[in-house]
Amino acid sequence: MAATDWTSFTDQTNARMAELRKALPEQSKAFGQLAQAAIAPGVLDSKTKELIALAIGIAARCDGCLAFHAKAARKHGATREEIVETIGVAVYMGGGPSMIYGAEALDAFDATA
Repeated sequence: MAATDWTSFTDQTNARMAELRKALPEQSKAFGQLAQAAIAPGVLDSKTKELIALAIGIAARCDGCLAFHAKAARKHGATREEIVETIGVAVYMGGGPSMIYGAEALDAFDATA
């Protein structure tokens, strides 16, 4: 199996999401507002919230979540070491499948460098 080209994957997913946003404008607007509110700094900073989202993406086995939240975590200042510790928590909570998706998440994070 070839390595994932996370940039192409993200571009393709963005294009598909744009089509869905056209088809579901009200729901998409509401979801976008929810995402902004959820990641906005509060008691937890945005980086921590993105690390949580990444861990959930790993446990839920969501490829798109890995791509988007690894990139967002980097944007908010996450280090590779923080990503690795986040993967460790996801593996603890999700077992073997999270180990596999954790490796994918680390690859997605490394690809955003």
